[in-house]
Amino acid sequence: METLQKPQIICHNIKNLDYAVHDVKWIPCSAKFVSIGGKPNGAGIVEIFTLGSEGIEKQSEFMKKEHFKCGTFEASSLRTRHLATGDFGGRLQVWDLEDTLMPVYQTVKHTTVINTIDGVAGTSANCGAPEIATGSRDGVVFVWDVRQKDEPVAKFLPTAGTSGRDCWAVAFGNSYNNEERVLAAGYDNGDVKLFDLKQMKVRWSKHLKNGVVGLQFDRNDIEMNKLVATTLESKLYCFDVRTHHPKKGFAFTTEKAHGSTIWSVKHLPQNREIFMTTGGNGTLCLWQYNYPDKRVEKDADGIEYGVAGELNLLQNSTLTEQPITGFDWCKDKLGLSVCSAYDQTVKVLITTKLKLY
Repeated sequence: METLQKPQIICHNIKNLDYAVHDVKWIPCSAKFVSIGGKPNGAGIVEIFTLGSEGIEKQSEFMKKEHFKCGTFEASSLRTRHLATGDFGGRLQVWDLEDTLMPVYQTVKHTTVINTIDGVAGTSANCGAPEIATGSRDGVVFVWDVRQKDEPVAKFLPTAGTSGRDCWAVAFGNSYNNEERVLAAGYDNGDVKLFDLKQMKVRWSKHLKNGVVGLQFDRNDIEMNKLVATTLESKLYCFDVRTHHPKKGFAFTTEKAHGSTIWSVKHLPQNREIFMTTGGNGTLCLWQYNYPDKRVEKDADGIEYGVAGELNLLQNSTLTEQPITGFDWCKDKLGLSVCSAYDQTVKVLITTKLKLY
């Protein structure tokens, strides 16, 4: 009976595709989602699907010359719902899905594949400019304002004289007014860096033991609260980024899961204490963060430091034998999500009983 009281992850529908899917994203305020990937001949493809009476129904597609690697709607308003994509040729492109002949914005500053992309301020009032961050194999992280052509508004380069580390993850946070904003970046050597976009400097950095594959703040439009990092070798870290100690840094808790690389983390839009992680072994894990009785203590010198909470595994599910490459919650329907895997499928999922948490 206790098992039935837990959330259940149900595979509602499956769609088989004939290409490698690298990412999936719900189109805001709709029952539609996009799959982002590439054909065996090297061409990039974006397909638009809707949930209809017959299950997952394809509506349209567009193809370009390079594989698409990642995408986001987060820098676009709910009125325009433009899709920003990064591809294997280092291009950042922004698409109007009603007219995909030419992108509404395009720039090629990265020298190789864009691994990761994130957006901010698309749906939030008084929370700063609409911006897109891109991280690439060339080790460079760029921040773009789509209202400013060709040149990034911020760039974070490898240290002079060093070869750039592969950037695998970027995530905006702390965008709670028109001035404050940070960007977290994760690299293949295990480095996590927190860039302060107001002061244009590194605000905090930490070296984890394994390459950082996924990053996400529990909310990007509030004062920094929690940051989750997922890595190679089955480890995830949840940092309490509300209180920083000059020596101890941010408090964190860590867990091992999936038995393989943890590809991504996505917080539930309706409850920031719950998030899903996806594994290289085809599994999903649903987590809940529980705060400690006191989040802040003082050391012998009277300086405040954070106290980490605990992670509770609510549920796990095996969907496939291949890595789950992309995952996205639907902001408009509690528990509805979509995921992609290297078995060339997209799956629409329903997670039950989330209202109980």
